[in-house]
Amino acid sequence: MASSLTCVGVVWALLSFLSAVASCVGFFMPYWLLGSQMDKPVSFGTFRRCSYPVLDEERRATVMLEQCGRYASFQGIPSLEWRICTVVTGVGCGLLLLVALTALMACCISDLISRAVGRAAGGIQFVGGLLIGSGCALYPLGWDSEEVRQTCSNISNQFELGSCEIGWAYYCTGGGAAAAMLLCTWMACFAGKKQKQYPY
Repeated sequence: MASSLTCVGVVWALLSFLSAVASCVGFFMPYWLLGSQMDKPVSFGTFRRCSYPVLDEERRATVMLEQCGRYASFQGIPSLEWRICTVVTGVGCGLLLLVALTALMACCISDLISRAVGRAAGGIQFVGGLLIGSGCALYPLGWDSEEVRQTCSNISNQFELGSCEIGWAYYCTGGGAAAAMLLCTWMACFAGKKQKQYPY
């Protein structure tokens, strides 16, 4: 089984895969922001939420439904900033995943990654990491939405958590993006083998 990657390239492929998985898992999980409402734990992602109030018809009271799910529609996401964050972070995760899977295939296929292709892949990873980082930076702008304020003791605001705290999924997403931007981009420049020159 021939590889088109150098030793640095194999490490790059593995690190690219790990950073893409970290970013994608963190993006999908609804544990970016943690708080409580009606003495029940509540958590938010960019497009998902765990535990939400519903009207109980029998008791004619509001109760907390303890389950996770997506918002019913894209417009149902609590703030414009979170909608933008969802799109930007999703595109960034897609780019990181595309490069990571290509890099893993290059471990088994010869002549797939040349030096020039490696540098281009590194550029794509940098853009993907930058998009995810932008999404993480936009996320706190949505903390002033009504849903978040109800969960954070009605004292949260943009860049002010109130009684809430940042969850592990936010750090996981940002950490994967940072690894892609800082390490993978640099390693990608040395990932491909020099192509052989054939005299014609």
